Amino acid sequence: MDAPALNSFVADLWRDEITPALVDYIRIPAKSPAFDPDWAGHGCIDRAVEHMAGWARTKLAELPGATLEVVRLPGRTPVIFIEAPGEVDDTVLLYGHLDKQPEMTGWSEGLGPWEPVIRGDKLYGRGGADDGYAIYASVAALVGLARQKVKRARCVVLIEACEESGSFDLPFYVDHLAARIGSPSLVICLDSGCGNYDQLWLTTSLRGMAGGLLTVEVLEEGVHSGDASGVVPDSFRLARALLGRLEDAATGQILPRAFTVEIPGDRIAQALVAAKALGDEVWKKFPFAGSTAPITKDGAELVLNRTWRPQLAVVGADGLPEPTSAGNVLRPQTTLKLSLRLPPTADAQACAKALAQTLTLEPPQGAKVSFEENQASPGWNAPPLAPWLEAAVQRASQATFGREAALMGEGGSIPFIGMLGEKFPDAQFVITGVLGPHSNAHGPNEFIHLPTGQKITAAAALILADHAALER
Repeated sequence: MDAPALNSFVADLWRDEITPALVDYIRIPAKSPAFDPDWAGHGCIDRAVEHMAGWARTKLAELPGATLEVVRLPGRTPVIFIEAPGEVDDTVLLYGHLDKQPEMTGWSEGLGPWEPVIRGDKLYGRGGADDGYAIYASVAALVGLARQKVKRARCVVLIEACEESGSFDLPFYVDHLAARIGSPSLVICLDSGCGNYDQLWLTTSLRGMAGGLLTVEVLEEGVHSGDASGVVPDSFRLARALLGRLEDAATGQILPRAFTVEIPGDRIAQALVAAKALGDEVWKKFPFAGSTAPITKDGAELVLNRTWRPQLAVVGADGLPEPTSAGNVLRPQTTLKLSLRLPPTADAQACAKALAQTLTLEPPQGAKVSFEENQASPGWNAPPLAPWLEAAVQRASQATFGREAALMGEGGSIPFIGMLGEKFPDAQFVITGVLGPHSNAHGPNEFIHLPTGQKITAAAALILADHAALER
């Protein structure tokens, strides 16, 4: 394959078509069902589906026999399903999603979640990097191969609309489409991260997640704090005490052994290599306020903390009025939304049960304590790279980035990958993405680094070409 010609074609397509399409997509507030329960009535997810499907349909003429269908099961978010016949008797599955996280506060002046802004190489706005670009990159990779008449396997592209809610609709579609998906020997997912924008990064593991709502209730109604404090316990204090069962307040270390696993030796070795490649960027990429610093500046330990160790985040709260309207009242209850990231190989269901037990058994001072589980998603640990894929990834990185590829686990979750790993245990996985330093998915000022999007697109095409060249 002519890699320079491929790079040039992909760069032109990104400039002329994909970037403008992403600009229009960012304007659509296609929030995931967990954040927009009336998604069907609001129609934003459907608008995003039709927008993406419309662009993809314009490319099918270059892919003989290819079809695109928007598949809709009753009461579930839709999926885009593309089938592109190939010259090799094998199947590759390319995956992405189009639903988005909510707005979040704190966007810089001139930026916002639904108003795309291009500054230099960065396109700001919600969803461009996570993971709106995936369908454009996937289809562009197939067209790039077709332009050079390079053989490839049959490819199916699956774009879901529920990933940010834990992909709870996706198993139904995987079952519904099972015969049409077939048995892929290679899965390419473009929904992950990269340690920098200088090389191709392959994700070797993903953390799981358990989460829910912890509610501590001490009164039937609020009362004067001057009258009640010292007699009635503060619900926030009791909530803190319960969290103390779960994590060390000084270090953030998760205390119960039920949530930890033994980290495989190869992942420790990869963390050391990744930390050396990234240097202080392991922690400097985050927008620390004031003199805030990580618990350690040992890069390998930080990599393992965010990829193989459980960590807790309190991501929301209820029962707390805005400070400007908060009177001197001892509040009746506090609700905290908890997100517990789990090691890749931990049993998510068992951890969710242990989380509920840890927080609710023997409530302090007899308070009314409940935990409403709302998520238990498994993590994923990649199978060993086949020699052909290891070589293909390195060739693709050199041909597109001009540098060797790197491997590292990611701290986020992609539920679909764990599901596929169970269904297709012999499949190989290329999990990568554009979520690099400061790209800030889920937070304010999210951006996609456009040159990295281009290079990952071309890298995917090169890996598909090497996959097709295998002897079968």
